[in-house]
Amino acid sequence: MMMLLFKAEGKRFRTYAMAAGLALGATLGFLPAAPAHAQTRTLPDFTDLVDQVGPSVVNIRTIERVSQRGNPEMDEEMQEFFRRFFGQPMPGAPRSQRPNPNRPQPQEEERPRGVGSGFILTADGYVMTNAHVVEDASEVLVTLTDKREFKAKIIGADKRTDVAVVKIDATGLPAVKVGDVSKLRVGEWVMAIGSPFGLENTVTAGIVSAKQRDTGDYLPFIQTDVAINPGNSGGPLINMRGEVVGINSQIYSRSGGFMGISFSIPIDEAWRVSEQLRTSGRVSRGRIGVQIDQVTKDVAESIGLGKAAGALVRSVESGSPGEKAGIEAGDIITKFDGKLIDRPSDLPRLVGNTKPGTRSVVTVFRRGATRDLNVTIAEIEPDKPAKVAAEREEAQPKSSSSVAARSLGLAVTELTEAQKRELKLKGGVKVDAATEAAARAGLREGDVILAVGNTEVGSLKEFDSALSKADKSKPISMLFRRGDWAQYALVRPAR
Repeated sequence: MMMLLFKAEGKRFRTYAMAAGLALGATLGFLPAAPAHAQTRTLPDFTDLVDQVGPSVVNIRTIERVSQRGNPEMDEEMQEFFRRFFGQPMPGAPRSQRPNPNRPQPQEEERPRGVGSGFILTADGYVMTNAHVVEDASEVLVTLTDKREFKAKIIGADKRTDVAVVKIDATGLPAVKVGDVSKLRVGEWVMAIGSPFGLENTVTAGIVSAKQRDTGDYLPFIQTDVAINPGNSGGPLINMRGEVVGINSQIYSRSGGFMGISFSIPIDEAWRVSEQLRTSGRVSRGRIGVQIDQVTKDVAESIGLGKAAGALVRSVESGSPGEKAGIEAGDIITKFDGKLIDRPSDLPRLVGNTKPGTRSVVTVFRRGATRDLNVTIAEIEPDKPAKVAAEREEAQPKSSSSVAARSLGLAVTELTEAQKRELKLKGGVKVDAATEAAARAGLREGDVILAVGNTEVGSLKEFDSALSKADKSKPISMLFRRGDWAQYALVRPAR
C-alpha cells in the first residue's frame, strides 16, 4: 500500500520513502541511529525550588502612627476654612491650642503603610528586605509561611543600595542559601517569590535579561523579565540551584504595573551591606572627594586617550583625599587599585566598597600621559552643594587679540592673582567673549581655559603658543573650568 502510494505520486516521493525506511530501520534496531545535532531542552520545573526556598520567604507589613486631632472626620484644611470664613472654630474642633486636662488629648491612629517581602538570612531571625519597604515605618510585622507573625526591629537600612535588615525574636528558622552572582549567566532561568499586591507566597519566573545594568543608582543591577509588582520588593531572586542571587527592588513601568523589565540588587553587594548593618547598624563607605562625568568619544580621540572609557574629573573638593593626592579637574581616572574604570559609575562603587583609611592607587590620564597617584580613602559624608567661585572686581588686563584666538571667536585675558587664589588655580586664561566656533563648542564668558589639547596653559603667551601649534584641520580640545566644574570643549575651526 505504501509503495503504491509513493509510485502514484511519482519519483519525488521515492526519496522520502527511502528516508522513511531508513528511519524506521534505525528505530527497530536494524540500522545505526543518526547522531543528534541539537540537544532537546525542556522547560524547567520550579516545584522543588518552591518547596526548598518558599519557607525562607516572608511577608512584611508596615504600620505608621499618625496623630489624630479635633474632629477625625475633618482635616486641617477644613478647620482653616471655618476659621477664615465663619470666624469661629469648626464644630468639634478645639477652641484653644492650650493644653486642657478636661479636653480629650490627641490620639495616635495606626494606619497600614505598605506591604513588601523579605527573606531569612540567619536561623536566629535576621531578615533582609529593601530599605524603601521599611522606610518611615512605626512598626514592622513579619509573617512566616506557617502564619506565625512577629514584630520586627529595624537593625539598619541603607538608602544608597536600598538594603535593610530587620530582626525577629525567633530561632530555628530556615535560612536561604546565597549564590555566586559571578556565575549567573544571561539567559539563565530564575524565580522570584514575594507578596505582590499583598498576595503572599506568589511565585513568578523568567530569565536573566542582562547583568551589570547601570540605572544611575549606586549598584549595578541584574535585569530580568520575571514578573515583579508592588509588594514583591525585598523578595529573593533565586537561581535553579535554589540559591538567592538578588533582591527584587525595581521595575521599569509607564503604568505602575509590570512591563517585562525588572531589576534586582546583586546578592554579593547586598550581603556586604547587610554584614555592616548587623555589626554596627550603619554602612561605612569610602570617598575621595571628586565629582565625575562621562568621557565622550570625541574627547577621548582629541586628547589621545584611545577609547571612551574612564571617569572625567569635573571638580575636586577642597581638602579632600583627591586634592591631597594630586588629582586635578580635567584628569581622567582610568584605574582604581588596578581595576579598570570602564564607566563613570564604576568609580564610586569601587571607592565606596573600600574601607576608609585604606591607601589606594588612582591611575589618571593627564596631558597625554598616565600617572599613578596614592590616595588615602576617607569616609563618605553627605553631599555638599558645589560652590561657585565669585570673581573679585579688579582692574582687568586687556583681552587677547591674537590671530589664532580671533579665528576661533575667542577673546581671553590672564587671571589676576586674586582670581587664581579664589579659584585655587595656578594659571589659565579667562574667556571674555566667545562667538562663532568657540560659542558653538559651548564656551562662554567667564570660563577659564586650563589646557589646549594636552598642553597646559598658564598665561596668554602659553595659550597663543598652544593654539598656533594646534592642527586646525581637526577639532581642538580645550579643558576649561566653569565655577567649580571642569569639562572639555571641542572647538572646530572654520574651514
